[in-house]
Amino acid sequence: MARKLTDIKAQILSEKTKYSELDVLNSKSKSSIWNLFIYIIAYAIFNLELLFDQHKLEVSTAISELKPHTARWYRNKALAFQYGFNLHEDTDKFNNENHTDDEIEASKIVKYSAVTEAENQSRLIIKIAGENNGELSPITEPQKEAFMTYMEEIKDAGVPLTIINYLPDLLYLSITIKRDPLVLDASGNSISPLNGDIRPVDTSIKQFLRELPFNGELILSKLTDKLQATSGVKDVNIDNASSAWIDANTNDYGSAIGIYMSVVPESGYFTTKKNNQNLINIKYVV
Repeated sequence: MARKLTDIKAQILSEKTKYSELDVLNSKSKSSIWNLFIYIIAYAIFNLELLFDQHKLEVSTAISELKPHTARWYRNKALAFQYGFNLHEDTDKFNNENHTDDEIEASKIVKYSAVTEAENQSRLIIKIAGENNGELSPITEPQKEAFMTYMEEIKDAGVPLTIINYLPDLLYLSITIKRDPLVLDASGNSISPLNGDIRPVDTSIKQFLRELPFNGELILSKLTDKLQATSGVKDVNIDNASSAWIDANTNDYGSAIGIYMSVVPESGYFTTKKNNQNLINIKYVV
């Protein structure tokens, strides 16, 4: 970035003081010959640095226009979407003039995004989610329409996109817990709760799901490890695990499919409740 003209001149004057033979050049007049020479040299350097900046901008623009964008670029652009804002003409940047920081932040409704390539097609799949009362949730249909228009505007030519903005995948779990009778009662309640945690197994499952990254792989063996490290748990068996997701054709949940070892949620995230009904069944044995 080009320095200010005054900064360049000040640096030249500072360098001059290092040479005693130049001490005779001590006139304070701005029109003195030596002062004018310094100004001319500083001005030439200033303009040269401006040219360097312009050259860098032109090269960066050319590279940006020619280089195909990565999945990470598409993810970052999805997260940068601002609902209700216009793009600067012929750019992928939003016009934030005359808007407060709070207004700008509130317009960024896409809180989570993941981008993958379709296995059997030349297509990018962009999964997104917003937040509602601290919980992951789809953005609204008007918001999705604006988001899709934005992505079509900024994407590389010839790159088809599929936007997934679904309700969370349903996660069904049936688990048998061998409990320590000294720590957990027959219902799984902690006999002497630590930090107010009355149901430690339920807490561990919630923590495990919360720690999954968006579009992260749920690995059953890691869930087992998490549960086995829970206070009062002596052994664990996941009797059954399955998930169901939104069918794009019916816009409703399809049949639950069994999980073998691991699964990546179609929507990018899971829920263990449907219509306020818990989808996790835990049996405690001794």
